Amino acid sequence: MDRKGLAQIIYQICTVTLVAIVVGAAASLAAIGFVESVHYLNGQLLISPYARVLAEGRPLLVAAATLLVPAAGGLVVGLIVHFLIPERRGLAPPDAILAAQTSGPAPGFRSGLASSFAALVSLGSGASVGQYGPLVYLGAMFGSLAGRLRLNLRHQRSIAIACGVAAAISTAFNAPIAGLVFAHEVILRHYSLRAFAPVTVAAATGYIVANVIFDRPALFLVSFDRVEHSYEFLFFAVEGVLCAGLAWAFMRLLRASTGAARHYIAWPWARPAVAGLAVGLVALWIPEVMGIGQETLRFATIEGAFGIGELGLIIIAKLAVTALCVGFGFVGGVFSPALLIGILFGAFYGLVLPYLIPVPHSGLVVYAICGMMALASSVIGAPLTTILIVFELTRSYDLTIAAMVAVVFSNLISYRVVGRSLFDLQLRAWGFDLSLGRDKAILENHRIRDYLSREFTAVDESESVGGVRQRLVDDHRAEAMVLEETGALLGVIRVQGVLNSPAAMPARDAMITSFTTFDEDTSVWDSMDMLRGFLGEAVPLVSHSGRLLGVVPEEAVIRAYLEIVHDLREEENEAA
Repeated sequence: MDRKGLAQIIYQICTVTLVAIVVGAAASLAAIGFVESVHYLNGQLLISPYARVLAEGRPLLVAAATLLVPAAGGLVVGLIVHFLIPERRGLAPPDAILAAQTSGPAPGFRSGLASSFAALVSLGSGASVGQYGPLVYLGAMFGSLAGRLRLNLRHQRSIAIACGVAAAISTAFNAPIAGLVFAHEVILRHYSLRAFAPVTVAAATGYIVANVIFDRPALFLVSFDRVEHSYEFLFFAVEGVLCAGLAWAFMRLLRASTGAARHYIAWPWARPAVAGLAVGLVALWIPEVMGIGQETLRFATIEGAFGIGELGLIIIAKLAVTALCVGFGFVGGVFSPALLIGILFGAFYGLVLPYLIPVPHSGLVVYAICGMMALASSVIGAPLTTILIVFELTRSYDLTIAAMVAVVFSNLISYRVVGRSLFDLQLRAWGFDLSLGRDKAILENHRIRDYLSREFTAVDESESVGGVRQRLVDDHRAEAMVLEETGALLGVIRVQGVLNSPAAMPARDAMITSFTTFDEDTSVWDSMDMLRGFLGEAVPLVSHSGRLLGVVPEEAVIRAYLEIVHDLREEENEAA
């Protein structure tokens, strides 16, 4: 290797490491600031259980805050989304996935800031949405900014986005390995050393910032010795299947809520306020439905904290309220609600099981944790991440194995019933379908018009066949495009079809009117499919009005396919 090549490798290693550290530190600090701001607002607005306990002597104030704060927060969120975010919706993990998978323009920094502020207001005012979705996009936003720098790094934007996401998850869960795997499993959808090294550095940076510098507390602390009986692994598998059904119900409720909001409320900016008022009304009787619910999550692992009836009521209420908040336009994620609903369902399952099957069990904790991770993994499509979160938070091998069984069976069912994740369903609705792999999705995202050629023979419909034949010979081409005066494509004349035609015959009588055409929206994937059985030199590409814009040679379609697939394989397999 010469000096120039060695210098280039050293530059790339040093630059990508520096980018990973800077993006990781920025995403981690932003995540900590976001979480602390949510906790501060929850305390000031009487949303958190601790603040409500302190205000017990003023029941009217607590009731008024319960009703009015979510509704007022919803109004503010609706106005922010409607007037400050060009996309007219809160940005979320699917936007991060799309930005990492495609080369198209990502949402702007203004949109990201406005969306993060709307999420802060949503969570601070007690909406039943999650904080991890906004944290993921917050990390992706810093990565996207780093991706705009001219650093001469291949796949710079996607790697920088993955770094930001990994650091945010690492900070949020105190789980750097889970952050690393989440970035690959959900955002990048591949494991290459080119991305693996910097994303690892970013995840470790987030963990250092959160734990060494700020000493952040863990999400929850549990005490568990071991699974006492081998037959309980069958119970964990059954729990996973039940959680898959619950995940399906959760996603159906989200879709139904979104449709109801559009159908019944004409003003988009008012929808979150209506949902906030509904949250307040439910919270007057079931306060556990408000906010992130971290205290409820921790209590769910304590024997005797909730009865069977209480758990059932909270689960149903939390499902309905979360679907209402997300569907009606509050900005936030679904990971936190899925964790809470899952752990409550797991605790419910653990309490009911002894009545159904009166044999010795290993206690409530293991069933609660299994339920939490089984449901969450089905919703976000990250089974490896959720398993690692259990291990990193609990350091319990037995608890991790039990959760792994539940997660596997939950994902086996949910993948076939609803797809890989809620994120993939949202991306599919936007026209980016990952269900058949990232190759197809990315090929569908590239337009064949980028390979357009303007070198073609154009003839008038009144021109003679003899003249067309001579022009094709002079141009060394096998076909001509018959156009109107306006430039609209009427047909195609192929030289082999008019070899024996009378020279005086008008072109309009010799042209082919049924032939393959591309339009401005035809993708590379669609163009390959449309070439099945194609006989010709090039495919005309016409505008939506029918005007000929140019042609795409058959060779260009194949070249486009090979170039894009080669670039994907290089991204997935190159070491540096």
